Amino acid sequence: MSSLTQTAIVTRKVIRYGIFAILFLIIGRILLTGAVSLYKKLFPAPPPPPTVTYGKLPKLVLPATDVPQGVSFTLETAEGSLPKMPTQAKIFFMPKPASNLLSLSAAQGKAESLGFNPNGRQISPTIYQFGHRDNPSTLEINIVSGVFSISYDLNVDSEPVSVRPPVSEIAASLVRSYLSSASLLPADLTGTTKSEYLKLADGKFVSALSQSEANLVKINLFRKNYDNLPAITPNPNNANVWFIVSGVTDRRKQIIAAEFHYFSVDESQFSTYPIKTSEEAWRQFTEGKASTASIGAGKEGDNI
Repeated sequence: MSSLTQTAIVTRKVIRYGIFAILFLIIGRILLTGAVSLYKKLFPAPPPPPTVTYGKLPKLVLPATDVPQGVSFTLETAEGSLPKMPTQAKIFFMPKPASNLLSLSAAQGKAESLGFNPNGRQISPTIYQFGHRDNPSTLEINIVSGVFSISYDLNVDSEPVSVRPPVSEIAASLVRSYLSSASLLPADLTGTTKSEYLKLADGKFVSALSQSEANLVKINLFRKNYDNLPAITPNPNNANVWFIVSGVTDRRKQIIAAEFHYFSVDESQFSTYPIKTSEEAWRQFTEGKASTASIGAGKEGDNI
């Protein structure tokens, strides 16, 4: 009997200490995992060195902007300091379009899909011009790069500016539908959409304050972000792909002007390159070693 009692006592102790051991291991694992995560957060491992696969990149050619003399800059942020930026960024490969025997045929197909007569005339070895079937609109396309522009002769037909333009959301949808109908809407053209209402003044188009006083609306289509960074242009308000849209009900007259400067990006091919720190960029900016996209409407004494 005493032997059975002793066995029961030992069994209970084994179970008790076994439970304690399991709890200790579970709690220990949680604490260890938390400690490792905290350490990595406080002392992150340095990123691998930049790959610089494409060698030295050419310097960007940016438009020159005259900045008024005596402009000074003061840093005012919520934190009181510059943000901490990554030390490197991805540079994606953009395949270069190449001419082939089917380049002209492909351009003629695009012209026809966009509503133009496919029988165009040659302007240069790579530039062809196509007239619209039903209105005084002209398509000019580079048969190698695929870059194209559209213009409409309002002196011949002013109907497109005789009505109020659509709201920007509807105009943007119309533009995307127009490109999709010709299989020309790129998959990455899903970034910010910026709009600007335009009115006719002294023979040229200027910005309008609202839809009610506008004749047309300009739609800018930007690319999506790459590597969590926005794709910007020399003028941040103007995309490389934009369309000016009329409010007429005749769909053949709704596109008044357009610029389609688009080159594809191969997201599967990229290299990493070092970039300037925010402190270095700010220093160069204050020293005038930067390209100013737009000085706005500020005047002397204004804070920007």
